[in-house]
Amino acid sequence: MRMWSVVLVGLVSLACGCAAGFKELEIPEEEAVYDAPLEEIWPGVRQFFTDNRLSFREDTGNFRLQTEWREEFGGSRVAGFWHRYLVVGQRETPTRAKVWVIRVTRSANQTLSRAGRELDWGISRAVGSAGGGGSGGPGGSMLSIEDLADNTDKPVGDIAIMNGSAQSSRDLVMEWKVHRAVAPLLAKQETAAPKTQTQTLSPPVPPPSLAVECGQSIIGLYAQAKAGHVLLLGELHGTQEVPRFVAQAACQSASNGLPVTVGLELPVEHQERVAAFVRSAGMPEDLARLMEADFWRNPYADGRSSEAIVNVLEQLRRLRAQGQDVDVFAFDHPLLKGQPHEDRMAGTVLARLQAEPQRLFLVVTGNIHARTTRGVPWDKDFQPMGARVAQAHPTVVGLDVAYASGTAWICSVEGARQKLACGERPAKGKDNGDRFFVHLFGKRSRDGYHGVFYVGPITASPPAVR
Repeated sequence: MRMWSVVLVGLVSLACGCAAGFKELEIPEEEAVYDAPLEEIWPGVRQFFTDNRLSFREDTGNFRLQTEWREEFGGSRVAGFWHRYLVVGQRETPTRAKVWVIRVTRSANQTLSRAGRELDWGISRAVGSAGGGGSGGPGGSMLSIEDLADNTDKPVGDIAIMNGSAQSSRDLVMEWKVHRAVAPLLAKQETAAPKTQTQTLSPPVPPPSLAVECGQSIIGLYAQAKAGHVLLLGELHGTQEVPRFVAQAACQSASNGLPVTVGLELPVEHQERVAAFVRSAGMPEDLARLMEADFWRNPYADGRSSEAIVNVLEQLRRLRAQGQDVDVFAFDHPLLKGQPHEDRMAGTVLARLQAEPQRLFLVVTGNIHARTTRGVPWDKDFQPMGARVAQAHPTVVGLDVAYASGTAWICSVEGARQKLACGERPAKGKDNGDRFFVHLFGKRSRDGYHGVFYVGPITASPPAVR
């Protein structure tokens, strides 16, 4: 069937092996191998996707199936990413088999698209006559290419994978989830007693719930995502990718039973608005109440009031609506400057940590505030917020943002008059691929970071209100 060939191109075979199992957030290092013929495995594979309400189409007889598209943070008005699975049965020997699960990710906003795919507009943007004039008589109009692009933004049928941008990769986490559901069924069949003998068998392990689509698993997150731990994420304000990393990390942790609280560098006086929105039904009036605050209308918006920040609040709200234990709090004190500013922010964060010691905290702040050691280039005695928090809370892990080159919404002093200006600016980074990951150093860096969190190529996120 044609649909299978599209996403198999470029996949790299991984080393064979059989691991004993894995935790929900851990990225396995080995493939799941079944000691059973492929024909015996496949009915259990089909049942796994049926039980988890992942609708699929099957290439009957060839041990392949493809699920329908699902939105990341499904039901959210700001998702922007869709995922589907291609499942391929692989026969190792007549009595051994593997099941490959390939996750296909698609973005409506084309953040995954290859460079150079943009259209050359030419003289006329209208579709139809060369002059771009209207049609259908008075009042008639022609669709522009932008209108058509908006019309086809969301995936529809098989053509969706080719529309906009898409990429695919092996999903070993999902492969092991399938294995953990199917293997007990095989064991039950193998050890079933004859009908004349009475024997009590333990029930098979139920498949994990996949009701929430959290995106591709973040490499290295599992080791740090523990109850009572604090991940202090030092970000570059004004990108789409850092808030998405935070939302995915919260989703992947909470959907595996870990309560998560996200701290955002928003003014503390808006805490009630933020909390009310995350607990709301997400109706237009709920969003309007959140956006009434003057904070969103600052003419010098440096990224903390970006569209992506509103998106992450919506995504956390959606997780709560789906029954996940996630929460959010604001900790910025924008009227203070210098050391008093750092001290008050640290105090707000510590109060929340002490009140809820069994939760995982993802605290997102500018990467100067996130340093966990005393001293900055302009003041050796300066104590960033992260240093204050780390002194009082031993499980703090400070992570600096790492990214591939792209753009960010940045405020900077420009021109002969040294005037503050905000806008989309180039940001140079180092390309380490497209996958999100967490990497720890051998020891804490001189700047006070224990490691980095990597978000791939970055894209500017403009202010939520212009």
